Formats: sequence, C-alpha cells, structure tokens
Amino acid sequence: MSTSTRTRSSEVEKQNPGQLNSVQLNVVTLVNMGRAAATGSLKDSMYMMDNSVGGTGQGTHQLETVCKQGQVLNWIIRPIDMEKRPDGTWPPMPKISSLVFLDTERGDEEDVIERKICTELKIYGMPDRMRDPFTPVYYYWAGTILSTTRPGVYRYRLVVELEQDGKKEKLYLNTVEHPSIRVLAV
Repeated sequence: MSTSTRTRSSEVEKQNPGQLNSVQLNVVTLVNMGRAAATGSLKDSMYMMDNSVGGTGQGTHQLETVCKQGQVLNWIIRPIDMEKRPDGTWPPMPKISSLVFLDTERGDEEDVIERKICTELKIYGMPDRMRDPFTPVYYYWAGTILSTTRPGVYRYRLVVELEQDGKKEKLYLNTVEHPSIRVLAV
C-alpha cells in the first residue's frame, strides 16, 4: 500500500470510526390505530421490537435497542391491521413525523438533548408507494448513530402522525413512555 493510500485510509478512519459497520438494525413499531385515535394517546396502543442483540422490552413501548457508534437504525412503523378491507379500502397508516432524543442527564425527560446523537438519512432506496397483496407498505425514519456519540443510554420520543378513518385531519401524538437506545463503543 502506498503512503498516500495509507494516509487517506487513516484520515477516513479518524473522521468516521465505526461508520463502516454494515449491519443495520430495525426498530419496528406496531400501532393499534383504532385505540390510539379513540384515546388520543399512544399509551397501550404501541408495541415495539427490534433485531438488536441484548436489547430489552421487546413487544412493549419501552424498548431498549442495543447499537454501536456508526450503526444505521431504521425505525419502521405500521398499523397492526394491514389487510385490505372488504369494501376495497385500506386501513389508516401511521407515520413517524420526527424522532427526538431527550436530555435525561439533567433529569427532565421532556427536554430535547442539545447535542446531536444521530444523523437523519431521510428516505433512501425506493419506498413502496402502492399497496398490493404481496408487498408490505410502511413508513420509516432512518438515521446513523454518530461515531462521536458517547456510549450510554439515550431515551427518545417519537412524534407519530396518524391518518384517521373518514377524516382529512391527521392526529399527531407523542410517545408518553420513552423507548431508548444503548450505544456501545466500537
């Protein structure tokens, strides 16, 4: 390897250590749309699971996902009821409007953390725009945990946009009890 290649290689490593981790984690959230719309809350209407190793709270709204610095996380959201209805319509869909990390170090879990924990990837790849019987359709929010994020537990709040049956207005709800990520050093 030439000196200039070695220098460029070490510069890339210094700028983004952990960025080359190719395993993406999926955090899947299922929403009971009818219950959430009726109560105006995600409490007892949201169930989360992931494919991380060592995470806790599978199937609850207090999921803790274990991830590494530089790792990509895909937050996928979909309704529990995904089947086409007998009248030919589809059930309402949920969408993650935003994901904000909370400043738990200061003791107030409602304050947004001032430093950046991850970068938002926006939509990458081609999202499904049409529903059919063979292809699942869902919304997602994706981000990469910054390689400079200190190891630790970071709670977050999802802001969820819900379509409503028979209404044009959308309902916006925040998670009440907060899931978290546990960031490990690379």
